[in-house]
Amino acid sequence: MLLAGGLTAVSACKSTQTDTTATGMTTENRTAAVSSAEKEFDYPDTKKVDQVDNYFGTQVADPYRWLETHTEEVDEWIEEQNEVTFGYLNDIAFRDKIKARLTEIWNYPKYGAPFKEGGKYYFFKNNGLQNQSVLYVQESLEDEPKVFFDPNKLSEDGTVALTAFNFSEDGKYVAYGTSSGGSDWNTYHLMDATTGKKLDDQVEWVKFSSPSWYKDGFFYSRYDAPTEGNKLANKNEYHKVYYHKVGTPQSQDKLVYEDKAHALRNFYGQTTDDERFLVLNVSEGASGANALYYKDLQDPKATIKPIVENFENEYNVVDNFGDKLLVMTNKNAPRYRLVLVDPKKPQEQNWKTVVPENQNVITNVSTAGGRVIVTYMKDAASQVVVYDQSGKQLTTVELPAIGTVSGFNGEKEDKEVFFTFTSFTYPPTIYRYDIPNNKVSLFRKTEVNVDTEAFETKQVFYTSVDGTKVPMFIVHKKGLELNGDNPTLLYGYGGFNVSLTPSFSISNMLWLENGGVYAMPNLRGGGEYGEAWHKAGMTPNKQNVFDDFITAAEYLISEGYTSSEKLAVSGGSNGGLLVGAFMTQRPELAKVALPAVGVMDMLRFHKFTIGWAWVPEYGSSEDEAQFKNLYTFSPLHNIKEGVKYPATLVKTADHDDRVVPAHSFKFISELQEKGAPGNPYLIRVDVRAGHGAGKPTSLLIQEYADTWAFVYKNMGVNPYPENQ
Repeated sequence: MLLAGGLTAVSACKSTQTDTTATGMTTENRTAAVSSAEKEFDYPDTKKVDQVDNYFGTQVADPYRWLETHTEEVDEWIEEQNEVTFGYLNDIAFRDKIKARLTEIWNYPKYGAPFKEGGKYYFFKNNGLQNQSVLYVQESLEDEPKVFFDPNKLSEDGTVALTAFNFSEDGKYVAYGTSSGGSDWNTYHLMDATTGKKLDDQVEWVKFSSPSWYKDGFFYSRYDAPTEGNKLANKNEYHKVYYHKVGTPQSQDKLVYEDKAHALRNFYGQTTDDERFLVLNVSEGASGANALYYKDLQDPKATIKPIVENFENEYNVVDNFGDKLLVMTNKNAPRYRLVLVDPKKPQEQNWKTVVPENQNVITNVSTAGGRVIVTYMKDAASQVVVYDQSGKQLTTVELPAIGTVSGFNGEKEDKEVFFTFTSFTYPPTIYRYDIPNNKVSLFRKTEVNVDTEAFETKQVFYTSVDGTKVPMFIVHKKGLELNGDNPTLLYGYGGFNVSLTPSFSISNMLWLENGGVYAMPNLRGGGEYGEAWHKAGMTPNKQNVFDDFITAAEYLISEGYTSSEKLAVSGGSNGGLLVGAFMTQRPELAKVALPAVGVMDMLRFHKFTIGWAWVPEYGSSEDEAQFKNLYTFSPLHNIKEGVKYPATLVKTADHDDRVVPAHSFKFISELQEKGAPGNPYLIRVDVRAGHGAGKPTSLLIQEYADTWAFVYKNMGVNPYPENQ
């Protein structure tokens, strides 16, 4: 799930029968499934309180305000809701078959691209069904890999995850972060990389940070310890940068930087590879724009000074060439450019352009082997161009298909780097790039228990409400009949400059192999076409995002892919808001809605944890004009009495401290009270889980099994009719 900048995560989502319809079910099965889905539901009684807020003369009731605070009463309510939800899911006859098939196809080795530290190669691997991936080490690529760090030993149920990992420059130490139950709160630990021995060092209350080494310690960012009892909901204020020295207690950590005048600023520190500079990315929101500060660590008298002090554009330091910083920015370049900046003379007139902006969006820059490797995005697919350090284009890197590339991480002296390529039907495959000879070779291929050659991907461009052309990927079985009766999942995000590009999801393979269609539009609000595309979906233009999603659904129906009775809409985090707005604005357009960890209360989101950082993206109810805009689409406030909404499975988790679960709790309470009968309005609350990052494999498989079972049930489709 993604809510960028304090909001990132990442989320993603067979058997052929004879004598059945195109959807894989008999007419008798279809009738039985539909009649079962139309039954009444005995939802828990959710109490209401007399809470009314005044927003610039508009009275807004908030009867479920009590669900915002974590109490025993709320825990009891969660238990009652889960009892109804899992009672419903347990009655779906083919749910166990779905879970069994998911478990079967999920069980394949998953590798990360190798990277070098201290002269050794490291890589992550999951044998198949391990809850967390394991870090391996090998002296050379020909040597037998050995386990270096196994996060599965951190907890019995796999709910303690590895969140950060960074080696010291000499490879002697490694600082790593862990998170419990999916929370954004991190604890940092230290290990001697040469012996594998864990040190006593422990750094707590870290958020939105990464350990960045300098000499015999590292920089990191944290908040003060939160009030006990509300650590998953309290507003996060006064981020601070510290330096921790190996072998000392946290109480002795040196405060490096704070800003007492601005409570709502975040500071992300990083050191350049040669440890010449400390760079601080300073943000006031999660929409990407940042100020940029630095300190020359070679000068013992140096202080932290600004390079850019405003919050109008993005600045990301890629590397340093001597005393100059290589910066990726969208200042006067909405699709980004690379510039060389002298921090002692930081004015824009002194910048030197290394790689100018062009028609494609720069998404990533790596420096290795004396080269500058730039990944571009063209119509949401990757292209890679290699430059020398002066910005002269040398060559391009050949990719195997239309898809998404990641990696190319290396040191200045490296002669090889590795990258991973993936697409909707192309499992993540690792390639080795020989830098001096510009040669790409297959390093490790992923084998899955699915016939990926049976599917095809196409990209279409449809017209949104205001005439804007919006791209959309559509994936389905080859030879699909456009009869308007194909089960279709429409997935979207549309915000925070986040780009949705082709990626492989083993869960989606189950959907595709059973005749489903998967559609993913690149909505405005994302970064697919640069900052202009992003701003077209920010406040006050957020409705554009919902319009783009709605017209994507209308396109799929009008072109014969599906019908409103066979369409499900899905999204998480900011995408949960998207689904909530879709279903409250056009409830008749889809049969199933799957809002996950969504931002549903647009009037109060900024009052919890890091929610204040989303104000630049959404606006704030504390501003009259922005309140009026938010009130028009806030999902919680646009549920109407007596309207039949799509069959809804809201998904959240009790440890989500990114988008606090109160959003989902209040939304489902309102929906259960007001929604017309006929479709189920349910909430599935994961316990000991968070916003999505680090969720163990066992929980992921169960969640997807429940989700697909819910979708099939309410579409009247049985993917495995032999079970009936």
